[in-house]
Amino acid sequence: MGEGTVTIVGAGLAGSEAALLLSDAGIPVELFEMRPGRLTPAHLTGWFAELVCSNSLGSEETTSGKGLLKEELRILGSLLTRLAGSVRVPAGKALAVDRERFGRLVTEAVRSRPGVVVRCEEVTAIPAGPLVVLACGPLPPDRFAVSVREFLGDGGLYFYDAISPIVEAESVDREASFVADRYGAGSGDYLNLPMDRAQYEAFLAALLSARTVPLRDFEEPKYFEGCMPVEEIARRGPETLLFGPLRPVGLRDPATGRVPHAVVQLRKENAEGTMYNLVGFQTRLAWPEQRRVFSMIPGLSKAAFLRYGSVHRNSFLDARRHLTPWMESRKRAGLFFAGQFTGVEGYVESIASGMVAAAAVAARARGGEPRAFPRESMIGALMAHITTPAPGEPQPMNANFGLLPEVPARRKRDRKAQKAEAALEAIRRFAPPIP
Repeated sequence: MGEGTVTIVGAGLAGSEAALLLSDAGIPVELFEMRPGRLTPAHLTGWFAELVCSNSLGSEETTSGKGLLKEELRILGSLLTRLAGSVRVPAGKALAVDRERFGRLVTEAVRSRPGVVVRCEEVTAIPAGPLVVLACGPLPPDRFAVSVREFLGDGGLYFYDAISPIVEAESVDREASFVADRYGAGSGDYLNLPMDRAQYEAFLAALLSARTVPLRDFEEPKYFEGCMPVEEIARRGPETLLFGPLRPVGLRDPATGRVPHAVVQLRKENAEGTMYNLVGFQTRLAWPEQRRVFSMIPGLSKAAFLRYGSVHRNSFLDARRHLTPWMESRKRAGLFFAGQFTGVEGYVESIASGMVAAAAVAARARGGEPRAFPRESMIGALMAHITTPAPGEPQPMNANFGLLPEVPARRKRDRKAQKAEAALEAIRRFAPPIP
């Protein structure tokens, strides 16, 4: 393509968002995606922006980190956020999507955009060119990962990510379950499987003794807290699960009129409701052990597993050393990074990094200087956090209110609302990100 073309490597959430935004701004894009010719250990399809872990993009409430981030993205014209909303499935206060429909929609949107040329081939080295976006995701192929490490000049970092099992809806015993959302919020979007104390203790014992898939000898398991395998949570103490994925608070079993000792929640995986995801059940258990242990959960004794949980290695760079707050390399002008490879954690966070990179690329393409997103906003605060030098090893970061500047709240309970209001006002003043 022409000299002013932007090269994007990777059609995940960040790469797809960047490609769509740049195309709509009249900037030509050449997008490289190796799937479906070559899959990663986590991907199953060739659809762009495939969601490999949960199908939930998190809370919609602006008093939550992910909810505020999504609202900022909507104000700024995020295209993937809009597409996600069009294929949502019931999930209470959260935005969950039919992941296959979402992947199809994103793929069709990118492929049909004028000015976007898609190359279905693997990239093995950092491309040359004045404007390049590396949105390769946290699972880059080995040769490309070596090229990036050599460019950065360090050994890179990693953590382990885990995905939850999916079961066939018809195989769940509805008599052992009840439909409800926590604290009565929502329209009955979750299927709840209650446990009494004896059932929970038997399940816990089986979970703790179950065989896990071994890691390679040279790899130390470093899990991100938001994707901690359920068995690792259980090893922290006999009641840890009761304050995590099995917490019963806010759920009352209509059959007994009481709050159960523990509750396993299932969330719809698709719009038809034919598949359910075990919420918070990311796992490294061997597949036969998953069937044995998870079938002990009331209602899942005859469950048909459509996908077992698994663990895969996720790579990310030390953005504090290598990137500016607008995702540009400190070492090579015109080279940008986006997605989980930058150290952001989560679907919406990856979309946001794609928008930030696209805005900076557009500025460079038009002969201008990139601008950092407002520090008062969730997007700006997240990018500032991962790119600000600090001692110790970096850790992946998701959207949370601890990143935002403090506000003079009259009451502590008003602090989040005031931070959210300040963030949205800053974003409205900043918009549009690509003038």
